[in-house]
Amino acid sequence: MGQAGASKPVGILISGRGSNMAALIEATKQPGYPAHITVVISNRADAEGLSLAQAHGIATLVIPSKGKDRAAFDAELDAALKRHGVEIVCLAGFMRLLTPGFVEGWHGRMINIHPSLLPAFKGTRVHERVIESGTRITGCSVHFVVPEMDEGPVILQAEVPVPDGVTPEQLADLVLAEEHKLYPQALKLLAEGKLRVDGNCVLIEYESEHY
Repeated sequence: MGQAGASKPVGILISGRGSNMAALIEATKQPGYPAHITVVISNRADAEGLSLAQAHGIATLVIPSKGKDRAAFDAELDAALKRHGVEIVCLAGFMRLLTPGFVEGWHGRMINIHPSLLPAFKGTRVHERVIESGTRITGCSVHFVVPEMDEGPVILQAEVPVPDGVTPEQLADLVLAEEHKLYPQALKLLAEGKLRVDGNCVLIEYESEHY
């Protein structure tokens, strides 16, 4: 389990506006939060989240992925994360599949957030598919990253009712509000060393006073 008082260095990977990144930045500013962000890396130079990270004094880096071999890109990414002393990686709208070798190298130390209650609605076009299916409850999930997309052990989930007549864009906003609360909670648990993976399940260690 993690050491009390030790702040874990975190690297965030983005491809766009980085709204979940912004939620993590705000969380890490809170007194006693057990993690701090050392670098934000994007595979796109035009990612809006880069300027936001810079405004908060966080180092940023662009590693272009277009037209690049996946393994070569991942090797650059891995080297950059290690160069910045990263111990935990958070994917925040990072629109690129990572190679199995890279994922295994960060096993148990890389997490992602997905806008559905996994294992339901993996992949893309999530909110459209939720509405089309008639599902009444959706939500979001923070999970460990494994080589298979959206298959990793789930750490935390939050439910969101699906209102009648809601549009995909409106539903995305409702779910995103929960994502911004859930992701910092999951990162906190991981940074504190309170998560243990048992097969495809995540066991959470709670303090005795929580019972």
